[in-house]
Amino acid sequence: MRPRNKILLVFLSMFGAIQFIQPARNKNGQASPTDIVRVYIVPSGVQAIFQNACYDCHSNNTRYPWYSFIQPGGWWMASHIKKGKTDLNFSEFGSYSKRRQQSKLQSIANSITDATMPLSSYTFLHKNARLSQNEKELLLNWIKTKKDSLSSKN
Repeated sequence: MRPRNKILLVFLSMFGAIQFIQPARNKNGQASPTDIVRVYIVPSGVQAIFQNACYDCHSNNTRYPWYSFIQPGGWWMASHIKKGKTDLNFSEFGSYSKRRQQSKLQSIANSITDATMPLSSYTFLHKNARLSQNEKELLLNWIKTKKDSLSSKN
């Protein structure tokens, strides 16, 4: 067997073997009682944007695309979800202190304004997660209103 064929065989064997090492799935199956949409009145338009553009990485329920079942794509996605939930978890939003909620809302607004969220690597494969100007304005207006109402409660 030629050296090139041996290398290819080893590579394919390793690629096949790593398919059996699947990361844990981020799938709760139901909305948490501390989910932002259960704690606050969130208009359906804002809810839809959160679910399409944010929840896959920032909640306890991820919709998994086909490529997440092929390694190392699944591992890469799992690391993004873990980091995303560490930064902000909409499923746990109601358990945050009011001050932390305000801070997270401000961070969301900053990320929308700076166009750092959703990540371009995510929107490349998930076209429906790209935010239009109208969607950005809808989110920013809702965030401002919600932050103001939280401020008045303190």
